[in-house]
Amino acid sequence: MVVGELTEETDVLIIGGGPGGYVAAIRAAQLGRQVTLVEKEDLGGVCLNRGCIPSKALISAAHHYEAASESVYPGISTTAELDYPKVQRWKQTVVDKMTGGVKTLLKGNKVTVIKGEAFFSRAGEARVMTETEGHNYRFEHCIVATGSRPIELKGLPFGGRILSSSEALALEEAPKSLIVIGGGYIGVELGQTFAKFGAKVTIIEGTGSLLPTIEAQLTRLVQRSLKKYDVDVVVNAFAKSAKETKDGVELVYTAGDAEHSVTAEYILVTVGRRPNTDELGLEAAGVKVGEKGLIEVDAQCRTSAPNIYAIGDIVPGLALAHKASYEGKVAAEAIAGEASAVDYRCIPAVVFSDPEIATVGLTEEEAKSKYGEVVVGRFNYGANGRAVALAADAGFVKLVAQREGGVLAGAQVVGMEASNLIAELALAIEMGATLEDVALTIHAHPTLGEMTMEAAEVALGRPIHVVGK
Repeated sequence: MVVGELTEETDVLIIGGGPGGYVAAIRAAQLGRQVTLVEKEDLGGVCLNRGCIPSKALISAAHHYEAASESVYPGISTTAELDYPKVQRWKQTVVDKMTGGVKTLLKGNKVTVIKGEAFFSRAGEARVMTETEGHNYRFEHCIVATGSRPIELKGLPFGGRILSSSEALALEEAPKSLIVIGGGYIGVELGQTFAKFGAKVTIIEGTGSLLPTIEAQLTRLVQRSLKKYDVDVVVNAFAKSAKETKDGVELVYTAGDAEHSVTAEYILVTVGRRPNTDELGLEAAGVKVGEKGLIEVDAQCRTSAPNIYAIGDIVPGLALAHKASYEGKVAAEAIAGEASAVDYRCIPAVVFSDPEIATVGLTEEEAKSKYGEVVVGRFNYGANGRAVALAADAGFVKLVAQREGGVLAGAQVVGMEASNLIAELALAIEMGATLEDVALTIHAHPTLGEMTMEAAEVALGRPIHVVGK
């Protein structure tokens, strides 16, 4: 702190303006608090600017390009021409609209927004540095929501033709070839998207399968789809080194006991993300940082410093934007004296692959471990009229429930619009619904949503549109 410099005061200081931080700011302001939000880059954070939103825009564009190139409907022939720079400009309009909306919401809720970098100088105080000056802020409460950054592999530093997901999403031209290191959800989503845009894609994954944290029965359809786009998948393989060539970059990797190499225009590294907690001065604020840079918090997102809260990618658990937003609301309400607390029983997770994968609650094995006997109902897209009419009959909806009482414990969906279908199932688990509740809910016909009802009927032993065992 500069001697003699004035110190400004605020009820709630929020560091980070991503989906956790800006939501926390709005909720705290709604609850009558004076809120100051500090964001060093762009409002909306990685999610809106360099992650969730731009990636889903490109994924949607790739779907439409594929559909325009080769119609799945007999009797309809199509041709398509790709103008990728124009696609990128459109993607940016999507990003600008969403980030502009965040600015409007913060202004409408009278949140003070500062573009700058914040770090703790002592307990209850933070230093905020803008491009031109520095200010000290004394806060009653603080919410840290600084998010995460891509992990950089030793021997493959980002730069030039070695990209993180942020640079890959900003490429001015669609790559002709691409090596993806990491077969998790980001690697699969972007690898498949660029393959649809015409790139020759190779995915290098260190475990024995793609999407290793997801049940194999859900990922099989995605792996089959990757073969359709001529994507080469190498599992149990580890990147070793890379060097630029005349027209691209060569990757050397190990698989088994041998070394191999593959060349492409770019390498995309998607092996995980690291929490942004190393330059915040957390020790000065009395905040304890645990393993891998994550901050331990209680059920109200409170850190070891009673007036400082942490949310999103910097705390243990899934690194998901909607989890961060949820935690932001809980933290803001806790600051206001409400009894809010996190309940992670049914956080949905989605892979925007083709076909999509969505899960919520417990898997079948997890439910068996927790409850003993369970009942399972599975209904295939191929038996649903709407799915067949959409030429999207690959996939299924699966429900898992406790045998005694039939309370829904988990659900998994793979297929078209899985990301939307999972919302009803998340609500059902949240409210403690039973299979009977789901089966007795009248669903509109013909819709994909009917499969939720049908899967519940299968689990209850009274299926209508499949022959029971």
